[in-house]
Amino acid sequence: MEFEKLIRERYSVRNFQPTHLPSEILDKILRAGHLAPTGCNFQPQRILVLNTDQSIEHLKRCTKCHFGAPTALLVCYDTTESWHRPYDGALSAPADAGIVATHMMLAAHDLGVGCCWVMHFDPLVMRQTFSIPLHIEPYALLVMGFPSADAQPLPLHFQNRPLEETVIFDSFISQK
Repeated sequence: MEFEKLIRERYSVRNFQPTHLPSEILDKILRAGHLAPTGCNFQPQRILVLNTDQSIEHLKRCTKCHFGAPTALLVCYDTTESWHRPYDGALSAPADAGIVATHMMLAAHDLGVGCCWVMHFDPLVMRQTFSIPLHIEPYALLVMGFPSADAQPLPLHFQNRPLEETVIFDSFISQK
């Protein structure tokens, strides 16, 4: 799909067919995440694939925002494998995980798979439920599957602030 059309038409799907994603499609989505840029190419992302009835039932203990999706990807990052900014020690791993998640979300849409980025989950419950080690930080949950026939974007999806409110040219540069 042409990129501008892809990013214009993608929306957060919250109504899915009950079928788990086939491995061929899941592999393409995961490969898109694998190609994402990360700080110094450290690749701190760790992705937990939930694509069985049992794992989805476990997921439902961690969030009410699963929307009945038959598949989910929990995007995490390894805090011990992140690039650190030398000035203040900030980790690149959260941004890296966000880029990875975005690549996978766009790839999913391109493949006809609906997806919703979920931040509303309890990381402690997620960690306990899926035995996630302490150095692996759960970051974003991508619930996904084939959209149901009545899936549609929420009304707010089409409301964007004017570009002039979100983009600033040279205003932060001191006028000294």
